[in-house]
Amino acid sequence: MGHETRPIARSKKSDRSRRAEGRRREAELPRTLGQIAAIWVASDLGYYFLLPALGVQASYNGGSIAATLYYAFWLGITSITFWPLYNTWAVYSKWATLENRLASAIIWSLAFAGGALFAAYLLPSLPSVNWTESWNPPEIRIATSWYFLPKSIEILFQQLLILALVLALSAQGCSIRKIAVCCAALFGGMHALLAFGGVPLGYVIRFMVAASAFGFVFPYLLLRVPNGLAYSYIVHWLYYAISVAMPHIFAANIK
Repeated sequence: MGHETRPIARSKKSDRSRRAEGRRREAELPRTLGQIAAIWVASDLGYYFLLPALGVQASYNGGSIAATLYYAFWLGITSITFWPLYNTWAVYSKWATLENRLASAIIWSLAFAGGALFAAYLLPSLPSVNWTESWNPPEIRIATSWYFLPKSIEILFQQLLILALVLALSAQGCSIRKIAVCCAALFGGMHALLAFGGVPLGYVIRFMVAASAFGFVFPYLLLRVPNGLAYSYIVHWLYYAISVAMPHIFAANIK
């Protein structure tokens, strides 16, 4: 009899362990979501209110070095906060992280060179934009080459927050479609904070819609495509490059 009860006891203990693990994971998700939201909101509010209060120009064009250092700080905070999550990436991704280092190095080199050439040579060669509205134009409409220095760091910062969200939802056993919907909602909603930058409602809505569309695509890149973070970053960066270039290319007076 004693030998027959041991497997049952072990099974019950195993069931309790699985249930405890499930409860622990369920409790982790709200905390992770709270951390992502808190970091994102704090970084945006700090940019719009803290930097000016400290006498620092909150501008990607006129204060590019300060803005770059500011987002480099948040990049470090994000990496430290979610490092345990990032270590689980290989568990949920279809491909091992940096599995083919040569391919990863080539992608990085081409992306870096392309971005540098656009910002340093192509953008300055485009026709200038004449702004005739009575209100101050959004920075993206009058962006200089220096705009892309802090913007590149900010995009990486946002990509790491999105990656944390994707991995946190993956740990809950969510389907990739559900993860994509959640990312679209969060990424789109967080762009409502652009209203603090004094831009018109139309611009805020435009960026929210675009961010929702990109937010839906990012999880597929991060979990299903080799070097997905690189491609996710490149797509994100290209959106801003195109947004900056269009007024120069198509009209001198875009409202």
